[in-house]
Amino acid sequence: MLNDLKISNFAIIDELAISFGAGLNIISGETGAGKSIIIGAVSLLLGDRATADMIRAQSETATVEALFSVDSNERLREKIEAMGLTAGDELLIKRIIARTGKNKVLINGQMATLANLSAISELLINICGQHEHQVILNADNHIDILDEFGGCLAARSDYEETYNEHRQIRARIEKLEELRRRREEKIDLIKFHLKEITDAAPVPAEDAALADEKKVLINARKLTDCARRAYELLYGENSSVIAGLQEAQNQIKEIKKIDTGLNIAAAEIESSFFTLQETALALREYEKKLFFDPQRLDVIEERLETLARLKRKYGGSLESVLLKKQEMEEELQSTYDVEEELAREFKIDAGCLARMEEKARALSSLRKKAAAQLQVAVSTEMHALNMPQASFAVRFARSAEDGAAVCCAAKGCDEIEYYLAANVGEGFKPLSRIASGGELSRIVLALKNVLSHTGSVATVVFDEVDSGIGGATAEIVGRKLKEVAANHQVICITHLPQIASFGEAHYLVAKKVQSGRTVATVKKLDEKLRIEEISRMLGGVDVTAAAREHAREMMEGAHKQRRK
Repeated sequence: MLNDLKISNFAIIDELAISFGAGLNIISGETGAGKSIIIGAVSLLLGDRATADMIRAQSETATVEALFSVDSNERLREKIEAMGLTAGDELLIKRIIARTGKNKVLINGQMATLANLSAISELLINICGQHEHQVILNADNHIDILDEFGGCLAARSDYEETYNEHRQIRARIEKLEELRRRREEKIDLIKFHLKEITDAAPVPAEDAALADEKKVLINARKLTDCARRAYELLYGENSSVIAGLQEAQNQIKEIKKIDTGLNIAAAEIESSFFTLQETALALREYEKKLFFDPQRLDVIEERLETLARLKRKYGGSLESVLLKKQEMEEELQSTYDVEEELAREFKIDAGCLARMEEKARALSSLRKKAAAQLQVAVSTEMHALNMPQASFAVRFARSAEDGAAVCCAAKGCDEIEYYLAANVGEGFKPLSRIASGGELSRIVLALKNVLSHTGSVATVVFDEVDSGIGGATAEIVGRKLKEVAANHQVICITHLPQIASFGEAHYLVAKKVQSGRTVATVKKLDEKLRIEEISRMLGGVDVTAAAREHAREMMEGAHKQRRK
């Protein structure tokens, strides 16, 4: 329950403090006095977007504070503790808006985020105004209202758990299928590259050997000339080296016949002779093998180009090419199999789908029963709200009937929409096609009254609930608001005296000029001042004795209704 609300430097509000009580709290005042500004400030406690133009002129910050009693709201206390915040019997929420954009949220004095605030406030307070009308008109929200009314939230949560499990499995399957596709593409690419290397069949150091052979072929004529000249010098001419060495050998032998003291070994000279002779013969054989082969040169150049292309593509050297070939062969021999894992996930998903469809059918059955009850309850409420011929219907566009194909979504397999037949002879139409503001306001109130027995929100704020209604209907709306207030704290902004007379507390919002600035004030009215305000609401600016008497009678009548 909202105990205290304090607003500072917000729009035309300078400093404003209100203490609310249980039951029906009425807020009234002239148009433009600032009633909607108060609701706007409360909306900030729900996590609504804040802008710098909300801050009062000449101020740097605006502040909204609210103190709630939460001692009986165990679910809220658990959520607060789960956020790492302190939870007690009271909850203090403070929101500070700064022109610099550095806004703050404090929950029980601890820094918090807007997400924290939104999660908490949805269990604290609900503002039923133009936004609420749009929520009810939107068919996407109808299933949520039905589930809350019918007590289907536990079954829906159980279904959603299985649905989310299915989504996670499908996400894994999609990743595996993508991995399989990418792996198949990679394998094809590896096979292509491997074939390219295998077909070329390079061997270690082949490029160096071919380069040497190419060099010999290109220089075959020069090598032939050099080998022939070297042979001739060593062996071929009369004045060859070998002939000279042989003559030198003979002369040394003659010396040694005379002078045995000459220290020259004949074996060394003989060895040199044989070495040179072998060298000359090798040069002669080398020369015979040398010849220029243009076809072989073409083959070598083509092969070197092939090897060069492989080296450019696979690492820069023939050793890198051969290493890459080995790596690709090993990768192709990998034992990892995506297909096996995919088969396992599909099997798991099949079981999950079966459980999900079973839970969807159970949830759909609960909703069918709840829909029948909601139709009766809302129709009854509308009849009491001076719509005696109205009929309310919950229609299933799709449901999880036994034996039918189940199409599961996040909230189950059902698609529902609310329909209304406002008068006799009129067919049912979707709520979104309701033109009358008065009808829509009463439908909102009817739903709120029906849901008041099941809703967990402690405080309900009604803004513009009196739109398009008046007279006897307004009195009925006042009684219905009082019924809602039996289960929730209700804060209602109204222009109608028939509704205001049912309030257990009445607050007047006024606007005045103070020190050259416009400010909004709020005052809690005593019994006498309530009569004056309701008289004003009845008769306008000039309050007559008859208006006061009428106001007194309305309050007494409302008081009798309250005692009933």
